[in-house]
Amino acid sequence: MRSIEFTSFPKLSYEVTEAINTLCTNLTFTGRNYKKIMITSVTEAEGKSFLAMEIFRKMAELGKSIILVDADLRRSKISVRYGVQYSTSSDLGITHYLAGKCTLEDILYSTNLRRAYYIPVGYYVSNSLALISSPKFRDLLDQLAMQADYVLVDGPPIGMIVDAAEIAKSCDGAVFAVSYNRVHRSDLFEAEKQIERSGCAVLGAVLNNVPMNVYNSRKYKGIYGKYRKMYTPDTRPGGDDDTDDQKANTR
Repeated sequence: MRSIEFTSFPKLSYEVTEAINTLCTNLTFTGRNYKKIMITSVTEAEGKSFLAMEIFRKMAELGKSIILVDADLRRSKISVRYGVQYSTSSDLGITHYLAGKCTLEDILYSTNLRRAYYIPVGYYVSNSLALISSPKFRDLLDQLAMQADYVLVDGPPIGMIVDAAEIAKSCDGAVFAVSYNRVHRSDLFEAEKQIERSGCAVLGAVLNNVPMNVYNSRKYKGIYGKYRKMYTPDTRPGGDDDTDDQKANTR
C-alpha cells in the first residue's frame, strides 16, 4: 500500500481538544447505520476541513479504523495545510479513480496515524459534479465502508456549489461546520433541507469561531444551548483550517 505523512498538525489547546473529544464520542453513539459521514458548511472558510482532520485524528486515537476521503475536488486545502508528503512521486487521488485512470489500491494511502487512511483529491477539476454523481463514487464509499469503522468525507460548502448535496446522496449522515456570526439562519436551514432531501441525515452542527466573552454570556447560552445534538463552539480566529492555539468550550 502507498503511504503519506501529515507533517503539519496544529497544536490545540486543552479546551479545543476536549471539544473534539466530545464531538467524536457523540459520533460513536450514532450507531452502526452511520458509517459514511460528510463534513460540510454553508460557505467557505468556516472550518470544515479543520473539523474533518481533527475528527479523523481523534477517531484513530480512540481505536477506530477510519478513512478520510478528500472530496472537495475544486478547492481542497488538506494537502497544503497539513503538509502531506507522499512516499512516492505519484500522487494519485479520487479524481484519477473516478475518471477510470487507476484502481482503488492506487489511491488508498496509509498514514503516519495508526488505523487512519487517506484518499486525496488527485488533480483539481472544473467538472467535479460529473465525477461525484457517477455510480462509481457511491460504489467507492460503499467499498470503503466495508473496510473501516468510519468513512469521513470532506465535502465542499453546500451553499457554494451543488457537489455537497450530490455527495450526501452517498453518505449516511452529515455534520455542519458553522462559523459564528457569519451565516444567516435561513441559509443554514436551507442547507439542512438540501442535505435531507438527498436522503442523508443531518447529525448535527459544530459552532465555530465563537468569542469566549460571547459564549460565556448567559443570554448566548440560552439562545444557542439547544441548537444541535452536537455543539462545539471554537474561538479560532479566521476561517477554514486556522491553526492558532485558542480556547473552545463544549456543551
